[in-house]
Amino acid sequence: MTTLREAPPAPATRPAPPAPVSRGLGLVRKAITYVVLTVVTVLVLVPFGWMISASLKRDNEVLTIPIQWIPDELRWSNFVEIWDRIPLLTYLGNSAFLAVTITLLQLLTGSFAAYGFSKVRFPGRDALFVAYIATIAVPWQAYMVPQYIMMQRAELTNTYWSIILLQAFGAFGVFLMRQYYMSIPDDLCEAARIDGLSEYGIYWRIMLPLSKPALASLALLTFVNTWNDYMGPFIYLTSNELWTVQLGLRSFVGQYEADYAMMMTGAVLSVLPILLVFLLGQRYFIRGIATSGLKG
Repeated sequence: MTTLREAPPAPATRPAPPAPVSRGLGLVRKAITYVVLTVVTVLVLVPFGWMISASLKRDNEVLTIPIQWIPDELRWSNFVEIWDRIPLLTYLGNSAFLAVTITLLQLLTGSFAAYGFSKVRFPGRDALFVAYIATIAVPWQAYMVPQYIMMQRAELTNTYWSIILLQAFGAFGVFLMRQYYMSIPDDLCEAARIDGLSEYGIYWRIMLPLSKPALASLALLTFVNTWNDYMGPFIYLTSNELWTVQLGLRSFVGQYEADYAMMMTGAVLSVLPILLVFLLGQRYFIRGIATSGLKG
């Protein structure tokens, strides 16, 4: 005769917190997040605020302690005087030429190489890609001297060609574009091949139009990096008429003293093109970083 066993008691469940309590915790987390972001934003903007403040002071007022954020006399004349002190327009034009040229070349070479590493199958593709990306870990100081010797023997020192040729290719650009291309279905390329489109046609007519966000991200990062580059022009450019704005601001640094007010004035003017480029392309930049950085 079988006996019926009683079912074991159900495990006790923890009661859910009341709705007002959970809503209050969410508001606290959101408030803490906003406070942390506000503090970080202020810390990031403090150097820019000091730079703007210093650009409106006399030279002997820049390094005063405590810091006087709003000077007694706003010297807007600094922004007029700097054009007479150094050929700033020439320096800005040189920086713009190098930044635009290198950015266009990196967009071309990076996107084209990324297409081969992501959509074209050939033996050793992945191993070659890993080896190429591994060069990012090699510090620039390790091959700085060999590069200079190569440019010197090619008689390209003191010319823009030395900087353009060395910076026209970048492993980071290839990595960024490949990550974005990996998010595009391979079926799209296969259908184009069946229709008779060549690999160059697929790259030019399909991949490039679909990769505008990634291209904008790479363009902005490359432009900013080239614009702010100091060591490259410092090593290869010796003629004053070839100097970039970063080298030009060094003119205010003497052997025993420096004109910090003029340096900060030039720094403010040199930031304006970067700010303009970012404001024009921030929508594509954010979208490209989100897709390229998280997929693949």
